[in-house]
Amino acid sequence: MTLTRPRHLLAVALVTGLIVNLIVRLTYNSLPALPLPAGATLGVLGVAEALAGSALRARIRHRPGTQPVQPLVAARAVLVAKASSLAGAVMAGVWAGLLAHVLPRAADVTAAADDSLAAGVGLACALVLVGGALWLEWCCRTPDDEPREKPGE
Repeated sequence: MTLTRPRHLLAVALVTGLIVNLIVRLTYNSLPALPLPAGATLGVLGVAEALAGSALRARIRHRPGTQPVQPLVAARAVLVAKASSLAGAVMAGVWAGLLAHVLPRAADVTAAADDSLAAGVGLACALVLVGGALWLEWCCRTPDDEPREKPGE
């Protein structure tokens, strides 16, 4: 299994952002106001995955005072990391698409100003989720997976 490539996540976020921006342009007047912490759950998940990745990395590397990791646990962690990075990229696209619509109108429309702040928080938290998921995935590598230095380098 290969590591998730950030360019693939960026492509997913861009396509999602374009689609959401078109939908928001058509339906913004009928949408309810967005609460400020609407996307905060994504940030909490991202931080939890980053912390779990650090703990799992210590166990995979057999650091003193840690128990070895069962292969199925590591495989499940990689599965969670890959799914979370993709979900985070989709949600980053959603928040970015919304932000692209409301930010230019924030100076004139009070609802757009409030939604801009909520979309900014959501986008930041989605990016935290992507970062935490990529860190978790990277931490699940075994020492055999890491690139070795070639002689003479």
